[in-house]
Amino acid sequence: MATPQSQHVLRLVLSCRKISAHVTQPGTSYIVAMASSTEQEFLIQYRSKLDQFPRSRHYWDAKVASRVGEKLGFRLKEIGVSNIAIDVNEEISRPIYGRRLISPLFDSLRRVGVEIDGVDRLAEVGPS
Repeated sequence: MATPQSQHVLRLVLSCRKISAHVTQPGTSYIVAMASSTEQEFLIQYRSKLDQFPRSRHYWDAKVASRVGEKLGFRLKEIGVSNIAIDVNEEISRPIYGRRLISPLFDSLRRVGVEIDGVDRLAEVGPS
């Protein structure tokens, strides 16, 4: 397994309103690919959740996370990146419900053909 300094690194930004995933170049913070739940295709679903009563705490779910991962995977394949790493300590520090919501993102990246170093260690720590 290569060190994170020699691999592209996947960074996730989670909030109650959006999920954003971007992959940075090794050794720098230059973003080479990005996908987010604020993109145009998610706008209709986002607006429908705004109009719900009672209001939802989260405006994205596992389906949206899976689609964001799929979009990111296709964009990575387009530029020739097939192996990325995650910061395991950062992902472990997330609450369990956060890990459950982002697990489909990792699964969809794998389905597209992008290998993710470090995800197997997340499963060892606890349920995802």
